Amino acid sequence: MTESPLFPAAAARRRVEDTLTQALADARLRVDAGPVRPRIDPAAIAAELAPFDFAEPADLDRLIGWTIGQLETGITHVGHPRYLGLFNPAPTFPAQCADRIAAAFNPQLASATTSPAAVAIESHTARALAARAGLPATATGHFCAGGSEANYTALLCALTHANPGFADRGARAFSGQPVFYISADSHLAWIKIAHQAGIGRAGARMIATDGAGRMSTAALAAAIAADRAAGHVPVMVAATAGTTNAGMIDPLPDCATLARDERLWFHVDAAWGGGALASDLLRPLLAGIERADSVTIDGHKWFATTMGCGVFLTAHPAVLSATFNVAASFMPSHAPDLDPYTTTAQWSRRFLGLRLFLSLAAGGWPAYAGHVEHAVALTNDLAAAAAARGWSVANTPTLAVACLIPPAGAPPVKTIVDRVVASGAAWLSAARFEGRDVVRACVVNAETTPADIAAVIAALDAASHDPS
Repeated sequence: MTESPLFPAAAARRRVEDTLTQALADARLRVDAGPVRPRIDPAAIAAELAPFDFAEPADLDRLIGWTIGQLETGITHVGHPRYLGLFNPAPTFPAQCADRIAAAFNPQLASATTSPAAVAIESHTARALAARAGLPATATGHFCAGGSEANYTALLCALTHANPGFADRGARAFSGQPVFYISADSHLAWIKIAHQAGIGRAGARMIATDGAGRMSTAALAAAIAADRAAGHVPVMVAATAGTTNAGMIDPLPDCATLARDERLWFHVDAAWGGGALASDLLRPLLAGIERADSVTIDGHKWFATTMGCGVFLTAHPAVLSATFNVAASFMPSHAPDLDPYTTTAQWSRRFLGLRLFLSLAAGGWPAYAGHVEHAVALTNDLAAAAAARGWSVANTPTLAVACLIPPAGAPPVKTIVDRVVASGAAWLSAARFEGRDVVRACVVNAETTPADIAAVIAALDAASHDPS
């Protein structure tokens, strides 16, 4: 068989792999020393892509160099030490190694028969997370694309648990509109999830916060009572542990008690805040999570794996199986307690869990404890430095998110943020917290230093005092 560019000989592969490894290492040094924001515009990208008509093959070495160059200048660098943006940390080195291993072996994670080692590694890692959260020893879980899929799984489980007929008849199995409850500050992916699950966007009830960014349990209780009186069917309370805008934690114990009293599924969306489980110092912030029927954690957020690496955990394996179990004659086995295709929304899937397994195994809980505690400490330093310059801190940055209100006379928040981002010195975001515009800063990079925080403060000073 003639050698193909798609399947080169072993010697050629090794040469390209070695070249790629060095090129990526060199690029990382340049990224850390350069601006955080993209430096090319869509028109320039389109012009670069135009010659690729795929009519003729191109040299792979040149393609790799071109691609690295495009990504160096054409993305916001979430791995930069002064990226204080959304929940996208620089990935751990073990997680990057995991991606290369998974790509080389390319196991199919649908079946434990065909990929027993990969399925066992993922199951072991999910159970370790469940144990860390305090869920029962019988708890189970699986890896998925991200928090939205994990939360979608939680809603499907809640609907199936509330009415087994949902599995066959969908929302028509209920006597009224199925509804569930989330904080007004929760991730708005819940709206799409309600639509996706077939109960309609109106099924997601947005509950007012308590003035401090946490779901009001009084408002929650009132909403449940009103929905029951109107003939609707409450099925789930979904509390957030680490809101996107401010990192706030809903009152988990109170939400758990109310859900139990109302016979509702209790879910905790700890996509970000779940990282606090690694730290004995921060773990008390999540008190009540152990009472959850299900939990979402994103490995690619505070656990700093590569994208995307969601985890769904549940104390009720039987409900998970009832939600997704299906038998297919073409599959090599049908084990509802073992084969992932019988307990997840996906069928074919990448070996996602290796990213978190290698990271946890290489560093253990102590390394992750240091990682999350470092982030909280630096965020507190940032908040204190801003306060010393006349800024107000609108939230309590317990989960490494600080919401800053500019001093009197400063430009609007969006102007300040746009100026900082345009400078390339740092990346921050504009957000809303309890009705006010805030500059949102979140330390997500384990290699961010006090010097980086000082540089961010300097960039904020410049952006908030420049009259132009």
